[in-house]
Amino acid sequence: MKQMIETKKAPAAIGPYSQAIKINNTVYLSGQIPLDPTSMILVEGDIVIQIKQVLENLREVAVASGGSLDHIVKLSVFLLDLSHLSFVNEMMTQYFKAPFPARTSIQVSALPKNAAVEIDAIMILA
Repeated sequence: MKQMIETKKAPAAIGPYSQAIKINNTVYLSGQIPLDPTSMILVEGDIVIQIKQVLENLREVAVASGGSLDHIVKLSVFLLDLSHLSFVNEMMTQYFKAPFPARTSIQVSALPKNAAVEIDAIMILA
């Protein structure tokens, strides 16, 4: 049976979807953009600040799901500019440890609210 995950420590869904859905020991975390969870406004600053906010948002949803970033097995990274992937790599070493999650990185033409980055995740709880 699927269980909706919701936390006020991460941005509220901006459409008809859940922050995450848990089925058995698998959690599917919806894409996070660099929204401040309190103001629901995109954080200001360079791409590193935006990536950090996205990862913080993912962390909060992971915790609300009963896990942590250590439980994430797959990330999908969507960037407006694929040249920013090096910044994603840099931030991943601060938020994840080996073995790092599997990952897909894709350049897209647009993201919600004109964000520069969006990341979703799959998490397995032991």
